[in-house]
Amino acid sequence: MTREPTMDAVTATWRATQKAHRRASLMRSAARLFAERGFAAVSTVELGEAVGMSGPALYNYFPSKDALLAELLTDASTRLLDGCREIVAEQSAPDDTLARLVRFHLDFATADPDTIRLQDRELAQLAADANHEVRRLQREYVQEWDAVLAKRRPHLAADERQTRLLATFGLLNSTPHSAVAANAPAILADMALRALAGA
Repeated sequence: MTREPTMDAVTATWRATQKAHRRASLMRSAARLFAERGFAAVSTVELGEAVGMSGPALYNYFPSKDALLAELLTDASTRLLDGCREIVAEQSAPDDTLARLVRFHLDFATADPDTIRLQDRELAQLAADANHEVRRLQREYVQEWDAVLAKRRPHLAADERQTRLLATFGLLNSTPHSAVAANAPAILADMALRALAGA
């Protein structure tokens, strides 16, 4: 026999859901403000106002503005790595895997352009431990791509693969700035695949 949830349990669940939504909204607004004006130029008061709460209320969700930035960059790197690993785990042919990785990264950059800008500009603002964690996640992301590229082009030296990969990420991360043409993602995907797999 199943027991109906108590009113207290329902209320607690509702409050937790509301807090999670407010936290996600705060992260989106913070990413936009930090990307537009720079991390140092945005105050906690402005962050609060962006989601309709007082500046001090920020501390109900994050211990500091620095912790908010760390969460944004760690979350982005984690989502990229997790998505990449899902694609690689399917063990498709290297050409297909590379094409899917490029599309995945482009989709991320298109859907979350503010965070992409933050990764480029604000990583140095993180405290040492958070900086180390984000860089670790980024290294693992590159390593996943590198293993696929090594299968596709086994005769390339490791340093050339790294050069091609880092240049490709720079190209894909330029999406928020270079998406002028309606088919810009397709153009960038084609350029990225040519850089990785060759003509």
